[in-house]
Amino acid sequence: MPGIVVMGPTSTGKSTVGAALAAALGLPFVDGDSLHPAANVAKMTAGIPLGDDDRWPWLDVVGATVDDAVGTGGVVVACSALRRAYRDRIRAAAPRASFLELSLTEQEAMRRCEARDGHFMPASLVASQFATLEPLARDEPGLRVDATAPVADIVKAALASLG
Repeated sequence: MPGIVVMGPTSTGKSTVGAALAAALGLPFVDGDSLHPAANVAKMTAGIPLGDDDRWPWLDVVGATVDDAVGTGGVVVACSALRRAYRDRIRAAAPRASFLELSLTEQEAMRRCEARDGHFMPASLVASQFATLEPLARDEPGLRVDATAPVADIVKAALASLG
């Protein structure tokens, strides 16, 4: 089974959906936020958007995490993977990776971000995430779903797309 990357801007529900999908598939779940170096977390906590130079090493770790797990049955990883170049970077390390894009409006992401507690990503960075976002293209492996749907429905759609 390929590694599955649950992607989208902050507050789309990547961790929640990723954990539920992993449980349904009997696979481990890795939250990509835990793979960020401390410097990236410090920047985001301070309200400073990450640049590509910040993201490349992190995306390499995400790709290696996916690739390592493909040989042992698979994995579900939550990772923003906002731009196609970022997804390409992940696939360079993990060619069998596929993506589940969680899509919602910037306004809904802002509402969700403002409502959550205990996360380092401030609501002030929501706009920069949407400015960076390049939705999953038709020629990329994966599925785009409405992130406002119930988690169970999103997981069901993901499972159906996997066959």
